[in-house]
Amino acid sequence: MTGISHPVPDAFESVTDVIEKLAAHGYIADRRLAITVYLLFRLGKPVLLEGPAGVGKTELAKVLAAATGRRLLRLQCYEGQDESRALYEWDYGKQLLYTQLLREKISEIVADAPDLAAAVERIGDQDGVFFSDRFLSPRPVLEAIRSREPAVLLIDEIDRADEALEAVLLECLDEYQVSVPEIGTYVAAVPPCVVLTSNNTRDLSAALKRRCLHMFLDYPDAERELEIVRSKHTGLPDALAAQLVGVVRELRGLRLRKSPGISETVDWARALAVLGAAELDAQLLMETANVVLKYERDLKRALEALPHLVPGGRAAPAEEGAAHDPRRAPSPAHTHANGHTHADEPDGRAVRAAMDQLGRHEVGYRLPSGPSAAEPHRDGRSGQGQRAFSAAVRRRAR
Repeated sequence: MTGISHPVPDAFESVTDVIEKLAAHGYIADRRLAITVYLLFRLGKPVLLEGPAGVGKTELAKVLAAATGRRLLRLQCYEGQDESRALYEWDYGKQLLYTQLLREKISEIVADAPDLAAAVERIGDQDGVFFSDRFLSPRPVLEAIRSREPAVLLIDEIDRADEALEAVLLECLDEYQVSVPEIGTYVAAVPPCVVLTSNNTRDLSAALKRRCLHMFLDYPDAERELEIVRSKHTGLPDALAAQLVGVVRELRGLRLRKSPGISETVDWARALAVLGAAELDAQLLMETANVVLKYERDLKRALEALPHLVPGGRAAPAEEGAAHDPRRAPSPAHTHANGHTHADEPDGRAVRAAMDQLGRHEVGYRLPSGPSAAEPHRDGRSGQGQRAFSAAVRRRAR
């Protein structure tokens, strides 16, 4: 069953309170985002933030932790990540050490066993000792669930992880609990505030999205972006900051592999301030463009356009036989859902669409039921722990 609410009523008093408290920590939020944050705490549901890189998704989780006095726990996702890196794993080194130290005691247990099968049975009766809290190494998700203090759990760039990890996280997102087969089910005594971020490199499953509030963060308008730059106290005069914001917004209209985000605008402003910029001229922008553009092809394209993007500039030269207007709309074949354009790369929307089929994670999936207390419910001794322990022994053998 989905939709269980775990409200945290004392985090923010109102939507206006959200805007003010975030602004006090340097995060400028519009009302739509503030409403989402307010509901995040009042409804006790996770929130999924999607949008291009550099628009403040990760920063929002950090500021929420600071503004509410909560501990920040971060799970950085990557390709090939499995449950042992996200939820928990067993400390096999500690298990082996204890086995060596308790060698004599183990010998006593099996000393009078009539045969090998009986000896194995007696040792098997003791495996609960080695698969217990003493040897459990919690990763960020389980750490947030077991925490007795309020926490913000940031699951960053979930779109970079394999689809299997999405299914592993569903139990936590739905019930704020984590099942450890060898021990039982941990249920959060103090549900964490969960923030997931995605850069839209692939579509996420319907099962995951259904369990979350959703917010798409895009590049802000010029006025709000300038307000954000000012709030970061970059040292760049307001007039130059306004011009710089205009230049960055023009660069986003080019066919770049990675358009500069808000964080890059702030970095550029700081770099210009350090260099003591008294005016924004094309030469200075070209000399510092590498601060915000991280791909050689993007840099070359920007260097061609920058002389024509500063105030009073002239029309840009033709590119590839066509008039090169940095504000022109790119061809649909190169436009992704997040507004980015990849001139030399195929459109991956059709491929991603096939990955997001309804019911993909639902077949045979059951949420385990457990107690409402934070103490685990004993429900078995086989599972990921033994697999991780065996894999570790095999690695040592090699």
